[in-house]
Amino acid sequence: MSDGSVNVESRTSSQDKRWTIMAALLGTNTAVMLFQGIEQESNPKFIREVALTIIATTIPFQGIYFLIYTFLLENDGKLSDEMMDRLQIASALCHVVAYFSLIGLIALWYSMSQMVGIAFTASAIIAMVLVRVSMHQSKIEE
Repeated sequence: MSDGSVNVESRTSSQDKRWTIMAALLGTNTAVMLFQGIEQESNPKFIREVALTIIATTIPFQGIYFLIYTFLLENDGKLSDEMMDRLQIASALCHVVAYFSLIGLIALWYSMSQMVGIAFTASAIIAMVLVRVSMHQSKIEE
């Protein structure tokens, strides 16, 4: 491994969790955009169009999150405190905007079936709470 490469072992577990969540969200959103976009062409629905628009709006923020994350890893210890603070705020903002894609996913599931929409909404809320609790506990243990 070269001196300029990213040291995977230097990441904290909370950073890994955020990265994993964002990667899963980006993969899900990309797949949904592909398959639901094809369906929208053959069977247009207004609610699907709105949902896909919401999801499409969040994807660039997910990509920027990964760019900031990688930049911070590669420049660990080289950036001023002010620059670190700005990048961490930008990263957090991208993270929050990325979660808004769940609104589009919820709308898609509700348009297919109210029961599926309710189940997805409930499970998404529970999952987010569980992730937040586990991240909070890992910070306390450190």
